[in-house]
Amino acid sequence: MTADEILVKVNEFLDNLRYDRKPNGLYDPIKYVLSMGGKRIRPTLMLLAYNLYKDDPESILMPACALETYHNYTLLHDDLMDNADVRRGKTTVHKKWDPNTAILSGDSMLVLAYERMTKCGNKYLKDVLDVFTETALEIGEGQQYDMDFETRNDVTEDEYVEMIRLKTSVLLACAMKIGGILADAPKEDQENLYKFGELIGLAFQLQDDYLDVYGDTKLFGKNIGGDITSNKKTYMLINAFNMANDVQRKELDSLIGAEEFDRDEKIASVTRLYNEIGIDKLALKKIEYYFEQSRKYLDAVNVDNSRKSELALYAQKMMERKY
Repeated sequence: MTADEILVKVNEFLDNLRYDRKPNGLYDPIKYVLSMGGKRIRPTLMLLAYNLYKDDPESILMPACALETYHNYTLLHDDLMDNADVRRGKTTVHKKWDPNTAILSGDSMLVLAYERMTKCGNKYLKDVLDVFTETALEIGEGQQYDMDFETRNDVTEDEYVEMIRLKTSVLLACAMKIGGILADAPKEDQENLYKFGELIGLAFQLQDDYLDVYGDTKLFGKNIGGDITSNKKTYMLINAFNMANDVQRKELDSLIGAEEFDRDEKIASVTRLYNEIGIDKLALKKIEYYFEQSRKYLDAVNVDNSRKSELALYAQKMMERKY
């Protein structure tokens, strides 16, 4: 099955999930979040991993959509914590409803994610829940590191990479491994799939940092430069501080420290400094590095290359995105 066919199946499945429970005030925001679209990368990766071994990926749509439910729960709470107005071009839950609704509906999404994941079948339940639970704990740890970094000016590149590994990469890795588990893949393959997902996740998040500065607003679904205006410690900003000369660092300090500023001017000035220092090229080189490393683990998966072609193509397209 192709990735495009899988995406159609995932969206149809999510659209047809029943919400028979009340009150509507709790479940309507959940349906709203899951109807907002998105790339559905995590369920797609899970189904593609499964499809390496078995030809009925439709049979694991429920656990795959459990992962999408979980992912969107984290986004819902992230948007609340960041006080973001827009997600995928649409009003965020805490703006459309209110912050308390966002907290409660998000909490319920987490529970629904677990409920949906338990539909994987008793044979796989322990292994799947062990991976899923460890991943969920790591994502919380990554989020806390991200928050801690807000008040620090000495964050290293290595610390940042570990933070994004926890906050973003492990969920892609989890998707790959659970796909392998449900397809009865050998343990060694499960681990190689996990590492492949983890490294793709690092490349993907660094690409997100890059696109927040250099992406196309029309395609991105949110304003470009949000990381710059919020002084978010990204790969770009951390390396700009580490590599700037005295004059550049002084200007960067002034821009980051300003409590009042014109949004467009700040974005333009910081972007100019990134270009001067060479942060754009550095980021692209690092993205390519992690992508190349990921391919080694996919190569090591012990199935015929013809079965890997769709997953390899999908990963390549992930790296070619403009938003």
